[in-house]
Amino acid sequence: MVSKEEQNSLSSFQFEARLTQASLIKKILEAIKDLVTDANFDCSPEGLSLQAMDSSHVSLVSMVLHAQGFEMFRCQRAVSLGINLASLTKILKCAGNDDSITLRADEKGDKAEFVFESQSQDRLSEFELKLMDIDSEHLGIPDTKYSAIVEMPSSEYRRICSDLGVMGDTVRISVSKESVKFQVDGDIGKGSVCLHPSSVVDKPTEVVKISLEEPVDMIFSIRYLNYFAKAAPLSDTVTLSLSKDFPLQIEFKFGEQMGYLRYYLAPKID
Repeated sequence: MVSKEEQNSLSSFQFEARLTQASLIKKILEAIKDLVTDANFDCSPEGLSLQAMDSSHVSLVSMVLHAQGFEMFRCQRAVSLGINLASLTKILKCAGNDDSITLRADEKGDKAEFVFESQSQDRLSEFELKLMDIDSEHLGIPDTKYSAIVEMPSSEYRRICSDLGVMGDTVRISVSKESVKFQVDGDIGKGSVCLHPSSVVDKPTEVVKISLEEPVDMIFSIRYLNYFAKAAPLSDTVTLSLSKDFPLQIEFKFGEQMGYLRYYLAPKID
């Protein structure tokens, strides 16, 4: 049974969704704002999604938040919210990490509303953000059967990218049954980090897993891998999926039902 208040809300807003903690949206934005300037947030009855390429057209960002992961989610019909991410960052700074966040869009589609409420419900902040008309092509990402899939701690991935990034511009990622190896050969010298599969029963988030169809040896821009590492706070683990002549896929999941943030990066030619 829909209450009178909810009926009014449904009639005035084309889209309305609430998350219990603003920290998730803040972390997602922090993880993509250095790659993407403006983006369409696509709202549908299934959830909220975003897909955008960086300005150099080297990498692709794909984010999905499933409807069932929200405290409340209503979408009468599909709508796209064109948002400047720098402007959205400024608004989200006004929300505490533990505040609930409600996002709304009306029939006109010229603005989005953000409502932040403290846990104690003694503070309510409301903001309006002007929307943009962003002409973006939605790319169909093909299902790929990857030759090598590596699951590892996000903190380890971030540390490797940071450590090797000071040595050179590119990193060679080599995956075999025995290990995944990250190698840099730069102007000032060489460096490498090698991880072997492990299973720490009492610490599942520190496990390294390798699933292999065939060995892979590919080169990527370490600058972009460092951009992707900014998503490490979103998830304890990260999954790297590689196949020869295909973009690298890096995935951070937000729990079982909430959704994911994926990056795709084209390999460099050796």
